[in-house]
Amino acid sequence: MIVIGQITGILKTQSEQQLLIDVHGIGYEVDVPASVLMSGLAAGSEISLHTHFVVREDAQILFGFLDQASRDLFRALIKVNKVGPRIALAILSHLDANAFAACVRQSDIKTLNAIPGVGRVMAERLVMELSGRLDDLIPVTESQHERLKSSPSSQLMDELEGALVGLGFRPQEIALALSQLEPPPDNIEDGLRRALKLLG
Repeated sequence: MIVIGQITGILKTQSEQQLLIDVHGIGYEVDVPASVLMSGLAAGSEISLHTHFVVREDAQILFGFLDQASRDLFRALIKVNKVGPRIALAILSHLDANAFAACVRQSDIKTLNAIPGVGRVMAERLVMELSGRLDDLIPVTESQHERLKSSPSSQLMDELEGALVGLGFRPQEIALALSQLEPPPDNIEDGLRRALKLLG
């Protein structure tokens, strides 16, 4: 079996979730998370991706990531019961490796549940199966350690969510914005001001 761990070549085209990369005259179709598509790539530029090769009866699919941590997290995700490559890719399209690890460590079911394709049961399964298994892949940074010690109260976050719903934002947008508030808000005014900046 051929294992492709990394690919470096010239970007030919990109579509919604896929890149076509020319490597010495051979074009490789690589499925990628949104973070890759949003990294400012231009056709004709050189690109290097860490990859994971999936072989099925009906298809062979190459998945690509900008860094090894994202690729390794993808591999950990697809080992979780009921999580396939497509859902793993959706997760990494909405949360980078550090943000996802923070959600798991804080049992942030709400943020995980806001990702398309991830229901509450799957969000709980992700937390349960990956808790304690991510430290080797994604070490806790000093800022994350402080955040874990000083996580905002659920009451404050519920108040923030209610205020943002009242302003017309969607629950998925709100959950993802609240997960990115670092350091944690001191009060409702601070949280609302910073969340609105994230929501644009």
